[in-house]
Amino acid sequence: MASVHDLTAYRAQAAGTGEPFHVAIIGAGVAGICQAIKLQEAGIAFTIFEKADDIGGTWRDNTYPGCSCDVPLHLYQYSFEMSPEWRNKFADHKQIKAYLDRVVEKYGLGPDIRLSTPVASAEFDEAAGLWRITTEAGEEIDANVLVAGTGQLNRPQLPDIPGRDDFKGEAWHSATWNHEVDLKGKRIGVIGNGASAIQFVPEIAKVAGEVTIFQRSASWVLPRPERQFFEWEKSLYRAMPWLMWIQRTRMWLNGEQLLLSFRHMGWALSKAHRKEAETYVADPEKRAKLEPDYDPGCKRVLFSNDWWPAMGRDNVVIETGGIECITETGIRTKDGEEHALDVIVYATGFDTTHFLGPVDVKGLGGRDLRTEWQGGATAHLGIGVAGYPNFYLLYGPNTNLGHNSIIYMIECQTAYVTQIARKMIADNLAYVDVRPQAQAAWDRGVQADNAKSVFASGCTSWYKTADGRITNNWPNSTLTYWRKTKRVDWDDYAVVARGQTRARAAAE
Repeated sequence: MASVHDLTAYRAQAAGTGEPFHVAIIGAGVAGICQAIKLQEAGIAFTIFEKADDIGGTWRDNTYPGCSCDVPLHLYQYSFEMSPEWRNKFADHKQIKAYLDRVVEKYGLGPDIRLSTPVASAEFDEAAGLWRITTEAGEEIDANVLVAGTGQLNRPQLPDIPGRDDFKGEAWHSATWNHEVDLKGKRIGVIGNGASAIQFVPEIAKVAGEVTIFQRSASWVLPRPERQFFEWEKSLYRAMPWLMWIQRTRMWLNGEQLLLSFRHMGWALSKAHRKEAETYVADPEKRAKLEPDYDPGCKRVLFSNDWWPAMGRDNVVIETGGIECITETGIRTKDGEEHALDVIVYATGFDTTHFLGPVDVKGLGGRDLRTEWQGGATAHLGIGVAGYPNFYLLYGPNTNLGHNSIIYMIECQTAYVTQIARKMIADNLAYVDVRPQAQAAWDRGVQADNAKSVFASGCTSWYKTADGRITNNWPNSTLTYWRKTKRVDWDDYAVVARGQTRARAAAE
């Protein structure tokens, strides 16, 4: 493989910029790694700035018992780097982290990843056509293009419950699991019952004295078609990699079918949920507490083969009375009952609607992205934001899925960003900026489709802001998204050549 830096120097010189073209990527998770590889293939230099001391994003951070992916692995991996070595259909966090480590090593990304380097702010310099990036340590870095691979699920969110800091026992968020604490025989309170709780509750219930789940609303939980792979299957995949593509296509089609099921076959999903509940949970009162009061798909539908057997255990209690406060010794519910606990685990999800977390981003004329997104984040194609040239998001607003693999969406986005970077080099552009009318039209269409989707059918979920705007989810098929991002429509952008004024570019 040719040196990316040699290729970049050649391309920059050919474009007459006088300086090597450089892309800064925030985050060394699934998205950031994918973007780096796409840029590498194009011969474009990049640096990944990672806040932690290791790569992997959510698969580095989440290590709770039972942590695994709920998307079949043939679909939850890069299409250009299919592995035959997975042990089972739904990989655990250790397998996925090891996969990402291997990818980074294979593509030689290590020298271009700066670990333990959190980005504090980025401000666009219009005159120079550069992003001026500042790290938390005060280092200043310039880049032609800034890509945020910060994702939606990496900032643990703790609930604002009175007395939260008063508890004298052990307490942690599921994403920062304390493996030093022995849970055997302990009285454990779990606040929340979403995607992480569905996975770790069955594991801790095996050893705990009692697990009390403080539930605001029940989740739709369906069987997971899990299985181990035989060695002969792996051998076939090694010998004939195209077989993995057949599996990937089948799983992708199944995911697209799930979207149709949300729209037209909610009754079938609810029937499968109730069948599991009736099979494993004998207590009708407990079973009733675990019955959702909203349509399947409004919140994330969960898949597990362990949840329902765990719910049938005598040492698992479902508490729906609502939490009044946390005390020194446990949790007091609104009915006045005191629940004595040794451990509290917050399964309360993430701050999902503030897409850039603590990073301050300022665009043309000093405009502030955090301020502009106070009413809810929006981006053209979920990727670019008007007034913030050469700035792109991966897994941005309205690109999360409830039915398929986000890696599919990320590959669409990284290819799109790479197209823009290539044109900037080839045409000696200072910057390209999304036209406000293009972004507004895109947002109107997405919000109109979301308003007709199951995501808007009446529940409260992490897909929405406090006022109900759906900022996270893509309401259509992934094939539709691929078609819309396959080629850049340059009519959607104001293109500014070096030396050209912004006003002239906008007029063209």
